[in-house]
Amino acid sequence: MTAARVLVTIEGPIAYVRLNRPDKHNGVDVAMILELIAAAKQLKRNQDIRAVILHGEGPSFCAGLDIKGVMGAGKLKVALAFLPLWKPWANRYQIVSMIWRSLSVPVIAAIHGNCFGAGIQLALGADIRLAAPGCRISIMEAKWGLIPDMAGTVLLREVLPKDVALELTYTGRVLDAVEAQHLGLLTRVVDDPLAAAKALANEIAQRSPDSVAAAKHLFDETWGNSEYGALAAERKWQRRLIGRRNQRIASARNFGKPDLPYAPRSW
Repeated sequence: MTAARVLVTIEGPIAYVRLNRPDKHNGVDVAMILELIAAAKQLKRNQDIRAVILHGEGPSFCAGLDIKGVMGAGKLKVALAFLPLWKPWANRYQIVSMIWRSLSVPVIAAIHGNCFGAGIQLALGADIRLAAPGCRISIMEAKWGLIPDMAGTVLLREVLPKDVALELTYTGRVLDAVEAQHLGLLTRVVDDPLAAAKALANEIAQRSPDSVAAAKHLFDETWGNSEYGALAAERKWQRRLIGRRNQRIASARNFGKPDLPYAPRSW
């Protein structure tokens, strides 16, 4: 029986999504992509969680596409694996990175070891990226004569200038954690990314789940939008918060009731 490629556990308000192919440095294949999408859909329906931490088992977060595994599967399976590239809508290779944005909770990627190709695109789908000092980052598709196609063009343009994104894509150069943070690919470099992600998730969990959800959707909606569209989105999301139950609880926590629990997330 094939072991699950993705493991989901929930501890209190935090959900952990763990890539589980340690012997392959969590190399991505079609089965892992499908399991990641299923995990995201499952968590999206859970109104009790307050954050998701995405991390990898073994020596690496994710060393990219498992080229040997995919290409060695036989001609028919290879053809079927890449058939979605010919369809005129977002495919599973793109959805697996983008779907984390549809969750109404922060998604934090805890990165260690290698984070190449598919790995960095998956991590960019998270809201925040915390990485160990020894991790290595690369947009590595050029090594295989390919381009980033797991939503990389959407995700990279939000954190990098075009010329930097092109340089890294043209060359497939491997970055250390310090340079990757300096360029904007990483949020922070920390000694223990998983522990730091847990601490951050717990800190966020002290805020209203509705205001956190609204902030996430607001910034996703307005980043790169026009000034008019951004201001309209601010008004829309504030209307969905002000005077509602969790907003009233947040106010009460500042006026003598610091332990008053929040209600479940509204959306």
